[in-house]
Amino acid sequence: MKKIIILIHCKDQKGIIATITNYIAQSKGNIVYLDQHVDADQNVFFMRLECEFQENGFTVESIQKDFETQFTNQFEMSWELYESNQKPKMALLVSKYDHCLYDILSRYCTGELHVEIPLILSNHPDLQSIATRFDIPFYHVPFTKEIKDEAEKKQLEILAAYSIDFIVLARYMQIVTPTVIQHYKNRIINIHHSFLPAFPGAKPYHSAFNRGVKIIGATSHYVTAELDEGPIIEQDITRVSHIHSIDDFIMKGRDLERMVLARAIKLHAERKTIVYNNKTVVFS
Repeated sequence: MKKIIILIHCKDQKGIIATITNYIAQSKGNIVYLDQHVDADQNVFFMRLECEFQENGFTVESIQKDFETQFTNQFEMSWELYESNQKPKMALLVSKYDHCLYDILSRYCTGELHVEIPLILSNHPDLQSIATRFDIPFYHVPFTKEIKDEAEKKQLEILAAYSIDFIVLARYMQIVTPTVIQHYKNRIINIHHSFLPAFPGAKPYHSAFNRGVKIIGATSHYVTAELDEGPIIEQDITRVSHIHSIDDFIMKGRDLERMVLARAIKLHAERKTIVYNNKTVVFS
């Protein structure tokens, strides 16, 4: 049995669901999941399908060809098609913080994340021992203003060599260059605390503590050239009060970062997100 995932978006119009579902049925496929959403303000239709096909007489290429010839022009449709059993290849970019890295690798080893992790790439050598412990290749590519172009080129060469599908910034404390972002458009996931822009700088938890904030949050989003302004995938919060210390704030914040990033990775890897106009549609 072959399983595929289809993501669709186009101008909202009559007959989209009927046309696609009838085509799947005529192709002797079985729809096991369907979710759709209409953005009334933008008049845009979104849909996600999971379908099963008998392997005899079925090829992914034939479905792709039919979508290209039948539906792209008919509905002015944008679509993506994936085989469910193919795990996307995910590169981890890290610096010196290890809490997100450990969490991701733990979930990866227990089979929670539907991904492959061919490499870990860092602008510092500090976390190489973790990569060694999990038997994952580690690449140290120093990144400074003086060697920016050289480092960028090296990063892209390494990522291309492993045929990386998407990138996760697991507390990678370096701005990703526009060239890398363009190569992996809507395929770089970041995580950060939600104090921005109120509490910028190197010690946001200290600033938030001094202001007596009552909520700590974390946000995971796709990376764009506009720093920390990309389409949001996942968010969460926890409450704090006057009884909590700065260390408590930091601990709670890191817990949130781990959980929110893991959920964002899971959603992306399972093809449950569509990016449109700097927003995301996230299917259940």
